[in-house]
Amino acid sequence: MIEQDTIKLLRECDAGVKMGVQSIDDVQQYVRSDKLDGYLRECKREHNVLGCEIQEQLDKFGDEGKDPNLMAKGMSWMKTNVKLGLKESDKTIADLITDGCNMGVKSLNRYLNQYEAADERSKDITKRLINLEEQLAVDIRQFL
Repeated sequence: MIEQDTIKLLRECDAGVKMGVQSIDDVQQYVRSDKLDGYLRECKREHNVLGCEIQEQLDKFGDEGKDPNLMAKGMSWMKTNVKLGLKESDKTIADLITDGCNMGVKSLNRYLNQYEAADERSKDITKRLINLEEQLAVDIRQFL
């Protein structure tokens, strides 16, 4: 049970990291503020570091990880392009990224509760990813 919950939790973290990186990539070219750009670049860097750690753990179980849900990915892409098509601004970007962070935090906490038998290392990774998402949302509030 511990191993299965651990793998499932790590898979969800993997999908979350990939979704976060993709979301940042989707808006990066529209960012005007150097400060906002810095927050996004640093968060993306930290997502990639966690992504490597997650993959390292999944490799130990012989698991390839998980890509984000195609429907969620498609809806995120469409929402981003529609909103930025109507108004390219740092405010719009901050709004989109904050929504994504909030959804990520909510999902990751749900998975943390759902896979309670997961090992402590995978729970720690999940909590660090949650903290990363929460901190980005706080950092970019000034652009809302």
